[in-house]
Amino acid sequence: MESVVPGDGPVSVEQLLVEVARGDQQSYARLYDRVAGVVYGVIRRVVRDPAQSEEVAQEVLVEVWRTAARFDPDRGSASTWILTMAHRRAIDRVRSEQASRSRTERVGRGQHQRAFDEVAEEVEVGFEHEQVRAALGALTDLQREAVELAYYKGYTYREVAELLDTPLGTIKTRMRDGLIRLRDALGVAS
Repeated sequence: MESVVPGDGPVSVEQLLVEVARGDQQSYARLYDRVAGVVYGVIRRVVRDPAQSEEVAQEVLVEVWRTAARFDPDRGSASTWILTMAHRRAIDRVRSEQASRSRTERVGRGQHQRAFDEVAEEVEVGFEHEQVRAALGALTDLQREAVELAYYKGYTYREVAELLDTPLGTIKTRMRDGLIRLRDALGVAS
């Protein structure tokens, strides 16, 4: 790539890059004008999104300014060096976007599963409640009364005996028989 600037004569990209490496801002402006369009084109072909392509092109051109001293003319042309940098940055951007999209999808799936689990758990708990109510219905009135006082109202066996004005041994027998019937009705292994 050679430039034909009126009054300046032809200047190669390599010469401009050497001047940029010395901190010459005017040479950088000329280099920018020469390569910015091609850099954007290379990036746009890989990234496809115009806004992201502009962003990556800006990053590459800033990197050219910062790292111009690293350019080695024995390893290739300045244009190749700059365009290789642009291509690598574009690929990095695509990979970063894909990784970000994958993370977002994983998080989305995790949240979706959590919502599904909540519904499944709610249904399961409702089903268990229904089974317990049915099993309590199968107890005698005396057993059900003792079990409900002890397990739903939180009374001790002694307090249940006092409330029902029944000997403690009788309450314990009702509780034992009631719990055995509940266990059998719910299909719990002993």
